[in-house]
Amino acid sequence: MRRLLAAGVCGAALAAVLTAPAQAEEPDRQAPHWELKDSGTDVRFRGLSAVSRNTAWLAGSQGTVLRTSDGGASWRNVSPPGAAELEFRDIEAFDSRRAVVLAIGEGEASRIFRTDDGGETWTESFRNIDAKAFYDCVTFFDRRHGLAMSDPVDGKFRILSTSDGGRSWKVLPSNGMPAAQEGEAGFAASGQCLVSSGPRDVWLATGGAARARVLHSSDRGLTWRAADTPIPAGDPARGVFALAFRDRTHGIAVGGDYRADQASPRAAAVSGDAGRTWTPADRPPPAYRSGVTWLPHSRSAALAVGPTGTDLTTDGGRTWRTLDTGSYDTVDCTPDLGCWASGEKGRVARLER
Repeated sequence: MRRLLAAGVCGAALAAVLTAPAQAEEPDRQAPHWELKDSGTDVRFRGLSAVSRNTAWLAGSQGTVLRTSDGGASWRNVSPPGAAELEFRDIEAFDSRRAVVLAIGEGEASRIFRTDDGGETWTESFRNIDAKAFYDCVTFFDRRHGLAMSDPVDGKFRILSTSDGGRSWKVLPSNGMPAAQEGEAGFAASGQCLVSSGPRDVWLATGGAARARVLHSSDRGLTWRAADTPIPAGDPARGVFALAFRDRTHGIAVGGDYRADQASPRAAAVSGDAGRTWTPADRPPPAYRSGVTWLPHSRSAALAVGPTGTDLTTDGGRTWRTLDTGSYDTVDCTPDLGCWASGEKGRVARLER
């Protein structure tokens, strides 16, 4: 795969390589696979931001932030000082030096930090002071404009906005947000419950209520429209856990029931109209999935991950095929076709051949 990537193979060709049957004489190690990288820790990394095949950031439990600049051969602990009691669940990196990381939890446990020097120093740019708020995910439209979302406060999801790259934040008015269902919330499982595409479009994934929904805004979070999805809900453990949009129109939703002893039928759905309507996958992943990403430069290929494996679609999310049975919580790919995944017990891997 290194030769393919060096040659600039497109995402569709990469998908073809992933699904092609191996030659009989080819050793197993030649097949496309996740190659585990030693992170040097056993914390759980639900936050991942891939910058390139060489550079990636991880965010996890015990206030841990790691960064690699050599393809995962080594990892540098760049955790914010004094953050050991925090749970980092999402990180958005602009490059090898600038990143924003989100800590989740009730009240002041929800915080946002920013670094401009590769994690040498961090600035706390937001600390939640509302006991009713619980922040789950953060996303950026560009290097300046971004949003973070909280579970409902006074019956509506709460949205934070930044226009200076995460150096300062303000709560947006709630009059453009539809009412939340009873028990509805976001899942801070992979940093993908709030995602954006292009300069203004953003989507929010929900669960825990009677219906699993996706909310869409086309004006950077000022007004929202909610749509039901076919992914099972009706329980606090069920719903849409992750979203990926390859443009402002085509999206994939994955989720299910995160409990290991519960089945997750209809664990994926697709949209071709910016999230206004959702169609169940014809052949969904076989179990709960918490993370999803499109392969770059492809109009039809994407990866989904969860505790029981990794699945690939080559038809825009309608059918899925299991590639790997290793446990991962989140996944991210870069324009140079560097695909990364991370999860429990310090697991982090890069897709290799």
